[in-house]
Amino acid sequence: MFLRQYYLQCLSHASYLVGDRSTGKAFVVDPQRDVDQYISDASAEGLTITSVFETHFHADFLSGHLELASKVNAEIVYGKAAEGRVDFLIRTMQHGEHFSLGEVDLELLETPGHTPESVCLVVRPNGPLSTPHAVFTGDTLFIGDVGRPDLLSAVGFSADDLAHQLYDSLHNKLMLLPDATKVYPAHGAGSSCGKNLSTETVSTIGEQRRTNYALAPMKVEQFVEAVTQGQSVAPLYFLFAATKNRQAHDLYVDDEGITMMSLQEVMEAQSNGAVVIDSRDDMSFAAGHLKGSINVGLSGRFAEYVGEVMEPGTAIVLIGDPGTDAEAKMRLARIGFDNVVGALVDPVKSFFENPGHVERMSRLSVEAFNERINTVPNLSLIDIRNPGEVEQGSIAGARHISLPSLLKRLNEINKSEPVVVFCAGGYRSSIAASLLKSHGFTDVSDLIGGYSAWSAIHSL
Repeated sequence: MFLRQYYLQCLSHASYLVGDRSTGKAFVVDPQRDVDQYISDASAEGLTITSVFETHFHADFLSGHLELASKVNAEIVYGKAAEGRVDFLIRTMQHGEHFSLGEVDLELLETPGHTPESVCLVVRPNGPLSTPHAVFTGDTLFIGDVGRPDLLSAVGFSADDLAHQLYDSLHNKLMLLPDATKVYPAHGAGSSCGKNLSTETVSTIGEQRRTNYALAPMKVEQFVEAVTQGQSVAPLYFLFAATKNRQAHDLYVDDEGITMMSLQEVMEAQSNGAVVIDSRDDMSFAAGHLKGSINVGLSGRFAEYVGEVMEPGTAIVLIGDPGTDAEAKMRLARIGFDNVVGALVDPVKSFFENPGHVERMSRLSVEAFNERINTVPNLSLIDIRNPGEVEQGSIAGARHISLPSLLKRLNEINKSEPVVVFCAGGYRSSIAASLLKSHGFTDVSDLIGGYSAWSAIHSL
């Protein structure tokens, strides 16, 4: 048996290629949208991809099932609960049904809870009666956590009901597997699909039984409370991606070029409703940027945060360091944001030659921030961190509006008052401050180093 994990750090997403050397057949689990790596690796191993398995309708990324099926003529497979919920051709399997590559056997377990159609896939290397080698758990079981059951509450599913189903799926299905069975989840630390994910990307059933807080001995009512409380606000694009993953959408073309635009063309697109995303680091952005642009640094969780500061489907223009535009476009495509209309040619030169269209961002050291608090009586202080972070402490007088909620709650902040935003370390606060500025706030600053820098000084 051949098994390879692909881990996409910028989305905390894991996908898998599994092959049977005796028959040369292979399948892929939960592929990312740029799929050529699976095809080339399979070919190098003498394998042909015949199937694509989806553990559920993903919300945090746009899956590559359609792209892979188109390129290698593979079938797309879901659990039975997905039947009738997609508008492209699929095969469905029911609980306990087996799928054979030859010697390698796959058994599908229906494990609702994170979503109603969630499944896990048990792999046995020597036929259906052999000892399970691994289980691909999707978003049902993570390393150190389980899939949150509240993401579908906005579309009519009760978080409590799904949490009850999740408890049953974990204890009466997954935990029946041998302790040595390897656990391969769809996500790791940083994902918004859970709250306590480990940086590890593989574990075992036994290790999770011993160490995972959600698998500790407890009544179902205690479990429901544990997995529904303290979850972060879901990024704005999640519902969009989950919906698009059920649709027959346009395929990603990875060799498509990007249109380079003059500053005047960028500004015209901006005036027509396009969002300008500046992917440079926060210090470069603060030193000078196009008025109305939003800073989301490419070095971080770029696509996810872009998906939190703009409505899906809006046209996007990119501004970035030389040679980064193609990567930014690809990373946006991974969450289904395909509306990149172009990128600014030579930003530094464009800004130098057009200083009237450029502005700086106000960034405050802890000392300057403390002085501002003491001298500005009507200062609005916004903590944009997640609920779990805020529980560990905040700055007196701060109002909590997490970054994924900010776009929808702009009217709660007085535009006529000076505003300071802060996060944990400064990356997200630059995003938030630039978002406010792009929506007409005039006196906006963010705290350099964030709450970490502030608390380090105030704990002395």
